[in-house]
Amino acid sequence: MNTGISSLNEAVKQAAAFTHPLFTELGKVIVGQNYLTERLVIGLLANGHVLLEGVPGLAKTLAVKSLASCIHVKFARLQFTPDMLPADVIGTQIYNPQSGG
Repeated sequence: MNTGISSLNEAVKQAAAFTHPLFTELGKVIVGQNYLTERLVIGLLANGHVLLEGVPGLAKTLAVKSLASCIHVKFARLQFTPDMLPADVIGTQIYNPQSGG
C-alpha cells in the first residue's frame, strides 16, 4: 500500500512541476481568469474535454490558444450551432461493401 502512495506522491510532484510554470505563462496573457485557467489545465491533465460557454468577449478563444501555445500543441476551434449533432464533431463510420469494412 505504501508503494502506491509513494508513486501517487511522485505523480503529484511531477504534475506540480508542470503546472506552476504553465499557470505563470497563462497568467501573463489571461488576467483575472484563474478559475478558467485552472479548469483548462485540469481538463488537460485528466485527458478530458472542456466545453467553454459564454458571451462574446470573455477571452475563451484566447485562453485556449494561449494554453496550446504554452504546451506546444496545435490549436483548432469548433464553433457550435444549435443544429449540430454529435456525428458532426466525432464523425461516423461508413460501411464499404467492397472491402467488407
